[in-house]
Amino acid sequence: MFPATESHAIPLHQFHTADGGRIRYRKVCEVDGKELTRAEITRGYETAVGTIPVTDEDLDALPLPTAKAIEIVAFVPTDSIDPIRIGASYYLAAEGVAAKPYELLRQALERSSKVAVAKFAMRDRERLGLLRVLDDVIVLHGMRWPDEIRDASQVEVPDVEVSDEEIDAAVALADTLSGRDVSEMHDECRQALEKLIEAKAAGTRPEPVEAPSRSRRRSWT
Repeated sequence: MFPATESHAIPLHQFHTADGGRIRYRKVCEVDGKELTRAEITRGYETAVGTIPVTDEDLDALPLPTAKAIEIVAFVPTDSIDPIRIGASYYLAAEGVAAKPYELLRQALERSSKVAVAKFAMRDRERLGLLRVLDDVIVLHGMRWPDEIRDASQVEVPDVEVSDEEIDAAVALADTLSGRDVSEMHDECRQALEKLIEAKAAGTRPEPVEAPSRSRRRSWT
């Protein structure tokens, strides 16, 4: 598994205003106040009567058939998966005895025009995933379990009336934005922040950037 995405966000750290010292987060025991190393830390489940320790050995002994394999449980149409369930994405590679099953699955997905729903284990828990083909490579998208999706009824829908003319105008606006190439879009905020940092490093201020006009933004408001 290889991460299919990467973050290009500019890392901003916290510093002490008075002396510029870097602010860091440390793992400190609540009982004795000692700062701990990774080797001194274990995991557990906290209950009303105390903490139940759960070790790496306990997790390794769990009867998970997906611990060392991806188990396909269904093939479904692509449009049957709600995007709200999609999480992190990974490219899958195969070697040795896994090469032929990989190629069979890849071609089966392409020929059927479907995606596969699968289970796999990662970071000490079983997860749900979606397998599809992208540029001749199988991609695994992590998916949220059905009970992890909150009910949309908790959101209060605005009680307002709109006319047919207003709806037609909104549809016309959507038509003007259709066909745009998403691959050409970029993070303007990150670029502005980069220019700000470069200018401050050089002891200057960046040129002010004029906000796009209302007509250029095609606002929905």
